[in-house]
Order: sequence, then C-alpha cells, then structure tokens
Amino acid sequence: MNRKYSILLPVMLMLCCNAFPQEEKASPFNAGADIYSNYVWRGTKYGKGPAMQPKLEFKAGPFTAGAWGSFDFSDYQEADLYVSFALPAGFTLGMTDYYYPTLDYFDYSDTSGSHAFEINLAFARGGLSMSASYILNEAGNAGSEGGDKYLEIKYSFDSFNIFMGAGDGWHTVNSSGGSDRFAICNIGLGTSKSIRVTDTFSIPVTGQMVFNPDLKRMYIIAGFSF
Repeated sequence: MNRKYSILLPVMLMLCCNAFPQEEKASPFNAGADIYSNYVWRGTKYGKGPAMQPKLEFKAGPFTAGAWGSFDFSDYQEADLYVSFALPAGFTLGMTDYYYPTLDYFDYSDTSGSHAFEINLAFARGGLSMSASYILNEAGNAGSEGGDKYLEIKYSFDSFNIFMGAGDGWHTVNSSGGSDRFAICNIGLGTSKSIRVTDTFSIPVTGQMVFNPDLKRMYIIAGFSF
C-alpha cells in the first residue's frame, strides 16, 4: 500500500502539469528558497543551526504541485513532494510525501520505511486559517506510526499572527518514551516585514517565537526569503 502512495504522487504531478492550460506570458513554475536560523516544524526543532529550504512549485488553476526541502550544516536532510487542490468556500485538500535523503528512497516497509504519506485539509477565510493532517502509513525510519494526527488554528492580524497546534504520533512524546497521546505541541506568535534593498527589490523577513508545552521547549526563529 505504501508503494502505491509513492507512485501516485509523482504521476499526479506529471499528469496535472500537462492537463491545465498555461498562459503564454506567465510561467506556471516558480522557484525560491528560505534561510532560517533553525528549522522548527509543528513545535519541534530538526537539525542544528541555519537551515536552507529550497522550493520548486507548479501552479495551474486550482492545482498546485511542488517539491520542498530543508538542509542544514549538521547532516539533517529532508526532501518532500506535495500536491493540493483549491476547493470552493476557502478549503484546500492536499497530500505530502515526507522523505529523508539519507534513507533508501525505495524502502516502503513499515519497520524501516523512508516515506511518510500525509493527507491534509485546510480552510482559510479572512485572517483565520485552520488545518487538519493525518499520516496514512507507518514508516520506521521516517518516524511515523500511521494514524498520526495534527490540528492547527491560526489568526493573522495586520502586523502579526498567533497560532496553536496539537497532535499525536510523531508530534508528541509521553512519559514512557512512546508518542501515542494527543497534546498541544505548538503555540506561537509570528510577524513579517519586507526590507527594501532597491526600488524594485525587497527581501521578505519573518520572525517567530514558538513554545512546545509537551516538550517544555521554547524557540525563537528568524529567516528571510529570496
């Protein structure tokens, strides 16, 4: 079953890229990168030191597909594929393949698998956004247990945003070393601004303060995009 997920995602990318009409002047492809002081995802820090996070994305109509990664100077590596469809009334349905390049790409087993496949549903209207995610498979080396859940709510004001997330599986850890309980693991505040370099070029800069009450850890992160 896990192999089917891995085959499905690249096939969807190729088929949908050819299925939607493309404008002559505007390319449907976009590339960029972020550099962050640390990589903190859903309340947990991965790797050490600055993280380079490149992205390649294709967008046509309601369909978006892309590849995203995070790489630091301490051998942490992540390379994910994702697809999403914009639905009516502000909803978005998507799927993400989490993969770690130090592992065997073709290992889809439960005990040592290198891919975790997640479906996600998001909603956004005005300043409010909410998301729900669910891991489909167990993958030992990727760290997923299968059935891992994560819920997040976020509200953006004019100059800052606040958010809170909770999950289980690979998002939390209990006292016996397992990770089967559902708990709040991601509370934070963020802001962003653009630093003007020239009349035609600005650098977007973001900052976040993140607290994980489950791990009893707090992080302060800053980064910029180009």
